[in-house]
Amino acid sequence: MIIYKPPAAAASIPVIDIGGLTSAEPAARKDVAWRIHKACRDTGFFYAANHGIPQRLLDGQFAAARAFFARPLAEKMAVQFRPGAHNRGYEAMQRQRLDEGSPPDLKESFMFAGEAPDGPRNLWPEGMPEFRAQMECYHDAVTSLVDRLMRAFALSLDLSESYFADGFVGVKPSVRLLHYPPHPKDAAFNQLGAGAHTDWGALTLLLQDDAGGLEVCNAEGQWIAARPIPGTFIVNLGDMVRRWTNDLYQSTPHRVVNAMSGRDRYSCAAFYSPRRDYVVRCLPTCLPEAGPPHYAPCTTGEHMDEMVRRTYGG
Repeated sequence: MIIYKPPAAAASIPVIDIGGLTSAEPAARKDVAWRIHKACRDTGFFYAANHGIPQRLLDGQFAAARAFFARPLAEKMAVQFRPGAHNRGYEAMQRQRLDEGSPPDLKESFMFAGEAPDGPRNLWPEGMPEFRAQMECYHDAVTSLVDRLMRAFALSLDLSESYFADGFVGVKPSVRLLHYPPHPKDAAFNQLGAGAHTDWGALTLLLQDDAGGLEVCNAEGQWIAARPIPGTFIVNLGDMVRRWTNDLYQSTPHRVVNAMSGRDRYSCAAFYSPRRDYVVRCLPTCLPEAGPPHYAPCTTGEHMDEMVRRTYGG
């Protein structure tokens, strides 16, 4: 159990203008990649500004989230998520426990992902066609953005921009809408909206409203508030990146406690990872001078399955 302590007042999460990633000039893309390199080593988190996704689409995402989570519980449970069932559908309040040993998390969520003709289908709520349309439009937009960020990630490690492309053929991010009610006064000891954890995959793209509540553990082990900055996404790295980079880049613990706003908090996380049979091994530019890398190779599927077993208790 990671005992909750209030975050430090100072913030040190960098804001990076990523507009240069669409430039035809290699030097402009390299400049952004270098700033990403520094952020990935220092905190594993950064704000992405000038990302190119229209604000009206982001506003629509929050409106759709509020509409869905306001539905009666029975209607939400009709599209209930089950662990191992391709991470799609509704997950009820206190269903997940991200910090092992702590009480269940005070949040509910809805998950969806890309669909293939012969693959699993999303579970869409009845009578909400506008909800599905918004989610699919948003999904297309963030897919383009995370692809751009993965090219920058490769460039930041002195690899070709297309280095990771093979692992993401036919892959789209999974997206999770999240709703955190105001933190109850009678919450159990160390019960948070989302317990302290690291993300599992390669890259996470987080859209958060203006309620606040996200906290990040910096390189010095201090908890700092990741305050909302209008017009930005928060980008953070997952545990796969530690394997890829032999611990050069950070997969940073973070948590959520909605204790200050006095109102509901909404966010939307897009998780991007390689296909399940892709082998994650130390990158050629991160190999140690002597001895083996810190982590043995494993497939994406093996890693993800182990994480699901841990967080849902089997």
